[in-house]
Amino acid sequence: MWRWVRQQLGFDPPHQSDTRTIYVANRFPQNGLYTPQKFIDNRIISSKYTVWNFVPKNLFEQFRRVANFYFLIIFLVQLMIDTPTSPITSGLPLFFVITVTAIKQGYEDWLRHNSDNEVNGAPVYVVRSGGLVKTRSKNIRVGDIVRIAKDEIFPADLVLLSSDRLDGSCHVTTASLDGETNLKTHVAVPETALLQTVANLDTLVAVIECQQPEADLYRFMGRMIITQQMEEIVRPLGPESLLLRGARLKNTKEIFGVAIYTGMETKMALNYKSKSQKRSAVEKSMNTFLIIYLVILISEAVISTILKYTWQAEEKWDEPWYNQKTEHQRNSSKILRFISDFLAFLVLYNFIIPISLYVTVEMQKFLGSFFIGWDLDLYHEESDQKAQVNTSDLNEELGQVEYLFTDKTGTLTENEMQFRECSINGMKYQEINGRLVPEGPTPDSSEGNLPYLSSLSHLNNLSHLTSSSCFRTSPENETELIKEHDLFFKAVCLCHTVQISNVQTECIGDGAWQSNLAPSQLEYYASSPDEKALVEAAARIGIVFIGNSEETMEVKTLGKLERYKLLHILEFDSDRRRMSVIVQAPSGEKLLFAKGAESSILPKCIGGEIEKTRIHVDEFALKGLRTLCIAYRKFTSKEYEEIDKRIFEARTALQQREDKLADVFQFIEKDLILLGATAVEDRLQDKVRETIEALRMAGIKVWVLTGDKHETAVSVSLSCGHFHRTMNILELINQKSDSECAEQLRQLARRITEDHVIQHGLVVDGTSLSLALREHEKLFMEVCRNCSAVLCCRMAPLQKAKVIRLIKISPEKPITLAVGDGANDVSMIQEAHVGIGIMGKEGRQAARNSDYAIARFKFLSKLLFVHGHFYYIRIATLVQYFFYKNVCFITPQFLYQFYCLFSQQTLYDSVYLTLYNICFTSLPILIYSLLEQHIDPHVLQNKPTLYRDISKNRLLCIKTFLYWTILGFSHAFIFFFGSYLLIGKDTSLLGNGQMALETHFWTWINHLVTWGSIIFYFVFSLFYGGILWPFLGSQNMYFVFIQLLSSGSAWFAIILMVVTCLFLDIIKKVFDRHLYPTSTEKAQLAETNAGIKCLDSMCCFPEGEAACASIGRMLERVIGRCSPTHISRSWSTSDPFYTNDRSILTLSTMDSSTC
Repeated sequence: MWRWVRQQLGFDPPHQSDTRTIYVANRFPQNGLYTPQKFIDNRIISSKYTVWNFVPKNLFEQFRRVANFYFLIIFLVQLMIDTPTSPITSGLPLFFVITVTAIKQGYEDWLRHNSDNEVNGAPVYVVRSGGLVKTRSKNIRVGDIVRIAKDEIFPADLVLLSSDRLDGSCHVTTASLDGETNLKTHVAVPETALLQTVANLDTLVAVIECQQPEADLYRFMGRMIITQQMEEIVRPLGPESLLLRGARLKNTKEIFGVAIYTGMETKMALNYKSKSQKRSAVEKSMNTFLIIYLVILISEAVISTILKYTWQAEEKWDEPWYNQKTEHQRNSSKILRFISDFLAFLVLYNFIIPISLYVTVEMQKFLGSFFIGWDLDLYHEESDQKAQVNTSDLNEELGQVEYLFTDKTGTLTENEMQFRECSINGMKYQEINGRLVPEGPTPDSSEGNLPYLSSLSHLNNLSHLTSSSCFRTSPENETELIKEHDLFFKAVCLCHTVQISNVQTECIGDGAWQSNLAPSQLEYYASSPDEKALVEAAARIGIVFIGNSEETMEVKTLGKLERYKLLHILEFDSDRRRMSVIVQAPSGEKLLFAKGAESSILPKCIGGEIEKTRIHVDEFALKGLRTLCIAYRKFTSKEYEEIDKRIFEARTALQQREDKLADVFQFIEKDLILLGATAVEDRLQDKVRETIEALRMAGIKVWVLTGDKHETAVSVSLSCGHFHRTMNILELINQKSDSECAEQLRQLARRITEDHVIQHGLVVDGTSLSLALREHEKLFMEVCRNCSAVLCCRMAPLQKAKVIRLIKISPEKPITLAVGDGANDVSMIQEAHVGIGIMGKEGRQAARNSDYAIARFKFLSKLLFVHGHFYYIRIATLVQYFFYKNVCFITPQFLYQFYCLFSQQTLYDSVYLTLYNICFTSLPILIYSLLEQHIDPHVLQNKPTLYRDISKNRLLCIKTFLYWTILGFSHAFIFFFGSYLLIGKDTSLLGNGQMALETHFWTWINHLVTWGSIIFYFVFSLFYGGILWPFLGSQNMYFVFIQLLSSGSAWFAIILMVVTCLFLDIIKKVFDRHLYPTSTEKAQLAETNAGIKCLDSMCCFPEGEAACASIGRMLERVIGRCSPTHISRSWSTSDPFYTNDRSILTLSTMDSSTC
C-alpha cells in the first residue's frame, strides 16, 4: 500500500522492464488491450529547487550547519525555561540569517530555472495529424516524429527515419557530447528512408523496441518492426541509427526522426552527474571551529554550574535575604535545578558562537561575486561575453586549487586547424599568403626570386596527364619536381573521408570550371579537423576536391576535372594509426594512397626521401605541429584482384572479422613509396601555453581529459605546453585485461622509480583507465602522482567524473577544479570541487551547469591567482576575526560570574548584546572582506608562486586558529581586569582596532566604516543612556555613559588598554616578518622598495607622500600595508598577462595624467 502511494506521488517510479516499446507517431493498437507505457516529458532540469520543495529543502540544508542548528536549540531552550536573556536575542538573528541565506540561494536557483526555460522553450516542429506543428521542446513526447533542419540541435534522442537524401543518410557533429568535431554518418533503415515528406510519414505504421535509457553514448540496441501491406518487416537498429540530444545536424537539409528518449532520460542528461551541494574547505573549517567553540561553551557552562552549587553549599549564600526562594523552588528536584541552571549558563554564554558569522559570510560571497563579473580583464570583446558566477558559495575555493582537469577541444584550442608546412620529396615548404614557399625566403620575397613552385598555377600552360598514366607522362619541359607536387597534393585530395556541402556542390556542378573560384567558397565537412585543413590547403595550392557521388571522387586541377573511382577505404584504427584508400585513376591504373603517423608509415616505405622526411617531421613536431606522412603504391591487375578478393572475404566473415581485416590491411599497406609529410597546427587559444606554465608554477597539477584520439590529444598536449619535449612520455593504452594492465602499471612505476631526474608524462586511454580503476586504483594513483602531467584520451563523460572522484577521495584530499565547454564535460564540472564552463562553440550546457563561466582558458590565471587569492585571504581573516571578537566579547561575561556568585547576571545591557555583532563590529569586517588587497593584483598574476602561500587551507589551519583564539582570550583578560582595576569599558573599540591593524588596503570606505563604527558606538551610547525613552520598561544605562566619559581616568584607561592589546600583535607581526617571512610578505617588501608604495589594485593615483613619510615607510615595510593617498603606479608592457588592468574595483580618485 505504501509503495503504491509513493508511486502515485512520483517518489517511487513503477518497475520497468529491460526494454521499451514505442509506437511511431503514437499510433497505438485499437484493440483496447494495450496499456501504453508512461514516459517522462522532454524537460531538462538543472535547478535544485521547485516552488513546492524550496522551503523544506532549503531549511534542511541550512540547519545542517552547526551554528544554525545550535541557535535553534538555544532559541527553543529560551522558550521553555526562564533564562537571563530574552528569546528574541537568539530567535531574531537566527531568523535574519536563515532569511538572507534563503533569498540568496533562491535567487541563484531562479537563474538556473531561467536557463532551463530557455532550453525547454526552444521551438521545434513535430509531425502530428498529417501536418507539421510548431511546438516547444519540452512538449515533445516519446513516439513523436520531429523534423530537424540543417545546423539545428537535436532536442531529444531520435531514431533516424529519413533525410533529404535517397539513401536516408545524414551527417552530425557530436562536439558538445564527446568533444569530437568530426562528422559522423547516420543512416535510416531502407523502408523509412524513402518517406521524405510529411504526407508519406503519416502513412508509416511502425513499432520500435529498444533498451531502456543508459548513459553510454556509443551503445544502442533495438529493432524496428514496419508494417507494409499486412506484412511485418523487422530491421535492426544500432548506434548508426540514433541521433543524440545535443548533437548538431550538418551537411543535410533536413531529417525526420522519432523520439525514443526524452528529457532527463536522454543520453546527454544521463551523463550529467546528479547535483549535490558543494561545500568549500573554508566552510568545513568553520564547522570544525564551531564545534571546538561549542566544547568551550559547554565547558564554561558546566564549570559555572558546578561552581555555583559549590558556592551555594554554604547556607548563607544558598538563600540570601535579598533573593528568597519560593516554595516550589525549595521542593523541586536538584537534578532538574542543575539542568535548568546549566541551560541558563548555556544561554548566557551562547554569544561565543558567532551566529552572524554565517550571514556575514553569505553576504561577503554574494556581494564579492559581482567583482568577477565586473572585471573587464575577464571580458571577451570578440564574443561580447563577461565572466559569470552561477554559485558564489565557492569563491574562496578558487584560491585552494591543487588539481586542474581540463577538456581539450574548445577549451585549450579554438577547434580550428590550419595547414602550416609540408615536406615533399625531401624538400621543406611552408604556406605563406596562400603560396607554397620553400624554406628560407621571407614573405616579402618577390615571386621571381622563388626557386621553386609558389603554386601549381603554371600548369595551365602545360598539357596534363596522358592516357598511359595519370601522373607520369608530361611534356618534356615538365620537371620531376612538378610531378612530385602534383602527386603529393592529389594524394591529399583523395585519401580522406571529407564531404562537401550539398549547396556548394549544386552551385559548382559539372559545368565550365571558373579558375578564379576561391577555395573558401567550398564548405568542407571532414571526418577530422586535420583532413579538412589539408584538403583546403590543397585547394589553395591549385588541386581542388570537388566532391564524391556514389563511388566516384572528383578533383579539379586548375580547371581540368578528373574522376577517380573509389574502390576501397581502409579505415583508420588506433593499432595501425593510418588510413588508406584504393582508387582507380582515369587511366585505369589502380593506386593506393596511405596517410598516417610517421611511426606507422615510414617503416612500410621502401622508396622516397625517407631520412630527410623523418628529420623534417621531427622539426615540425618540435614546433608543436600535428604531422602526417603521405605515401602511395601502384598495383598490377593481378595484385589488385588478389587484394579485392581478400578484402571481400574479410569484410563478410562472421567470426574474427576484425582480426582478418587487420591481417588484410597489413598485407596491402606495404612496399610504399614515400611522398612527403604535412604539418597542421591545431590553433590554440590565446595564451594557453603561458597559462598552463603559470598554473604549474603555482603548484597546480594539470590533467587533460578528452574524448579525442590518442595521437590528436598527445599532439595538442605538446603544442600547448602540457607535455614538454624533454619529458619522458609513459603510455597506458590498449590494455586488454586486468593482468596486462597491472603488469604495465608496475613497469611504469619501476621506470619512474629508477629515473629521478627526467620529468614524466602519462598517457592513458579510456579502456585502460576502466581496467586500472577496477582493481588497481592505488597503483594507478601512485603512478599519476609521480607524473608531472597526465593526459587521458578516449574518455567517456562519466569516466571523466570518475577520475576526478578518484583524486578527490585520495588520502591528501586535494581541491580539484574542472574546466570544459561541452555537454560531455558537465559530469566532471559537477564532480569537481569547483567547475568552470568555457562559453565556447559547443553550446552552453557546460556554462549553465558550472559554478563559474568564462570565455577563454587564459582567464583562469586571473580568476585563480588574483580573485581566488583575494577571496581566500579575505574570508580566512573574516572567519578568524569573528571567533576572536566573540571570545573578546563573551569571556568577560564568564569572568564576571566569579564576582556575582554565579547568579547568572549579565554583564552587558541587552541592547548592547544585540547590537555588538549587528552594528558595532560587523561593517568593518564586511568591508574588509570585500575590498582587502594585501598585495598588488599585478604582482599576484606575474608571480604565480605566491599562490602556494595559501594552498592547503593554510590560513585556517589549527595553528592559526589557536593563535586567534588565544589572542581573543588574552585581550578579554586585559580588558576585564583592566576595566575592573581602572574603569568599566566595552570591547567594541578593541574589535575595530584589531580590524584596522589587519587592513592593508585602505580606501575611503574602510575609513568610513572602521572609524564610523567607533563613532556610532559613542553616539548611540550617548543617546541611549542620555534620554529617558518612554517605550523602554527599564533603563539600567541611564546617564552612565555620559558620567563615564566625563572622567579623565576613563579616557586614560581606554587608550592604555587598546594600545596594550594591539601592541602585542604588532610585536608578533614584526618578528614574524623579519624571522619567518612568507613569499607574499617578501613580495610586499620588494614592491615597497621598488617604489610601488601602495597596493592600489586596479587604478593609478597622483604622486605624493604624507608628512610622516619616514615613519610611514618603516611601518609599511613592517606590516606590508599603505594608503591609496600616496601611490605611484606604472604598468610594464612586458608583463605576460593583462597589461591593461581595467577591473572595476577602482575605489579612489583617479588622476589620468599619471595613468
